[in-house]
Amino acid sequence: MQNKLLKYLRREILPTAFCAGCGGGTVLNIFCHAIDELKINPDDIIMVTGIGCSSWIPSPYFHADTLHTTHGRAIAFATGVKVMKPEKHVIVIAGDGDLAGIGGNHLIHAARRNVGITVFLVNNYIYGMTGGQVSPTTPYSVKTTTTPYGNAEPPFKIAELVAAAGASYSARWTTYHIFQLKKAMKDAIMKKGFSFVEICSQCPTSYGKNVGKREGIDQLKDFRDNSINLKNVSDSDNEGNDGKYIIGKLADRTRQEFTDNLRMINSQFAEAEQ
Repeated sequence: MQNKLLKYLRREILPTAFCAGCGGGTVLNIFCHAIDELKINPDDIIMVTGIGCSSWIPSPYFHADTLHTTHGRAIAFATGVKVMKPEKHVIVIAGDGDLAGIGGNHLIHAARRNVGITVFLVNNYIYGMTGGQVSPTTPYSVKTTTTPYGNAEPPFKIAELVAAAGASYSARWTTYHIFQLKKAMKDAIMKKGFSFVEICSQCPTSYGKNVGKREGIDQLKDFRDNSINLKNVSDSDNEGNDGKYIIGKLADRTRQEFTDNLRMINSQFAEAEQ
């Protein structure tokens, strides 16, 4: 029997090119399940992505109209798409280096403006495709090709940053928490305004080997054993959770959406001109 999710994939290029144990395939799987359960026609979806391992999830594997853009510019392109096609589900899937590194300002300002796009940031804690360089989310002291003596920087708390910038929805889950992640994806897709899910994902090839977790299953066990739900973390002890994965929903609120505001202003201007 043919799997019902195959209709969401470009079957002519399967199987995927993800490394053995990579979380990219899991994210693609869960995303297909979310779209199927929401009964969204792929013709009503426009995917946008940048450059990196995670960018292969929407392009070329997901069967929908896709913009495969320059490094760090996925959210800028997605904003333009949403302004011109406000009726579409505009969804970005890309990595931590792409969206929080070179694309960090686009991420912050899209959240501030509350642009009605959905962003799934796949965080594998490293620049996996281009040699294993340190990324904005690489934990302190971890050795990479560009930090051979250990990373001197604290990592970005991306989901918290996006929530603080004003996003309508922000959450963080891991590829171990597949059912919670699927629900968060569905909630984010249906939320009006800027919605964001950070997905902690395993990368045995470039990251895992640097921290003694050479198999994907090792990192999944780490997600299982070292995740703490946000509900169980107080502001006073949040700083004492280094090495832990703080998971859960950080923001879920109602704000005016950017493209709605644009159209309201344009309408007022047109009336004034008449």
